Parts: sequence; C-alpha cells; structure tokens
Amino acid sequence: MRVIVRSPELHPVALSAGERLVFGRAPHRGTRRAGRYTVAVPGCGPHVSRVLGDVLVEPAGVRLTWRGANEAMLSSLFDAPGGARRVTLVDGMSVVLDEGKNELVVFAGLEAAGGPKDLALTFMVSGAERTRELTELSGSELPVPEAAVPTAEAPEVLSRYSKVWYVALALTEPLLTGTDDEQSVPTHQEIHRRIDHWREGDAWNLADPRRVDEAIKKISRIAFGESLDPYGAARDGRLFNARFAVAKRAAQRRLVTAEDLDEVERAARRRSGGRQ
Repeated sequence: MRVIVRSPELHPVALSAGERLVFGRAPHRGTRRAGRYTVAVPGCGPHVSRVLGDVLVEPAGVRLTWRGANEAMLSSLFDAPGGARRVTLVDGMSVVLDEGKNELVVFAGLEAAGGPKDLALTFMVSGAERTRELTELSGSELPVPEAAVPTAEAPEVLSRYSKVWYVALALTEPLLTGTDDEQSVPTHQEIHRRIDHWREGDAWNLADPRRVDEAIKKISRIAFGESLDPYGAARDGRLFNARFAVAKRAAQRRLVTAEDLDEVERAARRRSGGRQ
C-alpha cells in the first residue's frame, strides 16, 4: 500500500506502509523518528493552522486525520468502491482514503495577490510499492518551516445572529436539510419569509429584494474571497446560478450549519408555544 501526495505548492511525496506525513502551515518537526515526516506547505495564509492534518499509511489502507481549525472538503470522484463521496472535514475527524484519486481542498488556505485562494492537495492511493522517481523525504530534505508564528484570526467571518448570517442560513437551508436535488435556491421572498418566521416578524429591511441581494454578495465575498467571488468585478461573462454557488460554498465552509438551523427552528417553536 502506498500514497502519493501532490500539490501545485509541493514536489510529489510518496509514502509506503508504516510511514506518516504531517502537513500544515508550520508543523512542529519535533524529535526525528523513522518513518515520520513533516512538511510546511508554501504559501499558506497566516490564518491557516500550523498543523492541518496527518496521513498514515497502514497495511490495510491510508488514513487521513484532520487537525486544522480551517474548513476543508475531501472528495473521491473516480475509483471509490461505492461511487463518489464528499466529506467536510472538521478538527479530529479521521477518514480512510479510497483507492485511487482523493482530492482535498482547504478553503481560502493560500495567501495570494487579490485575496486568499483555495489550497488543493491530491492523494493517489494504490497497492503498488513506492517507486524511486518521487521524493522520499529524509531528515536533511525536510522543508524547514518558518519560525513559529501564532495562527492569525481567519479572514472576515459572518457575525452570528446578524442580518447577513440569517440570510446565509435561509439561502443554504435546502443544502443543510438535503433537499437541493434541483440545484435551486430560495427566492428573495422565501428568504424574507423564513427570516421573518425565525425572528418573530422582525426581518429588518429584507422585504426589499435589493437588500437580500446585498447580503448575498457579502456572503459571497466571505465564502469565496475577492479573487474567486462570482460577483466580483474581475469575473467576465454572464453569471450562471451564482446564488447556488454561494449557498454551496457557504455550506461547505460551515459559515452556517445544520446545528444553527436547528437552533433557530427550536427557538421559533418555543416562541409560538410549540414543543422542542
């Protein structure tokens, strides 16, 4: 069993059974141990966790354990035995990678001109033995992380219970409840009605569709960053289902969650005299 780790920011790294790779913005190297390697991924933004994750090659498979506070999405689209899967990774989650190609996206993980960009890594899992044309990290070849710099605050996030937060919750509700088969998103009126229900008739000025659009554009900038914002001035051509893209990205990045939705629904039921 082996895994090849690839990224535009890294030379390919190959690991075989019993070996572990720890990666992130500036992981601690610690005491050198045989079969354990650390890699500092170049270009990570200061808000990215020093340790994002570790990959362990076990005899029966390759296990990825997520250690970062940053949101990430793991996808296996090609050779997964049960078909394609997508997993949102949170701190402490451990998954066994499918044989074949596994893609990891750390949202807004790279610092770039024009704003943060996504960090992408690919894990190619196979049963073949490791070949010598790929990097086999020795102690002298390990990339030296920068001096330990505390992890900075993440870029702008949604303020909980703000108007924009509620719009994000209403916008992503079909995704959070698993009813997004048609790639549709709530209309302006539906967003207003949901927030009006959650806030007992106080939906700010969201009866005006322009105010809803303004909030969605703010969500888009936070979810995508300036360089990837589908509403950004730098984007050419006609927007196609941009609001669905914003809803999907907001859900993937956990700007709002199913737990948030459950909380506001419970609160609304309590106010109306219903049961929890």
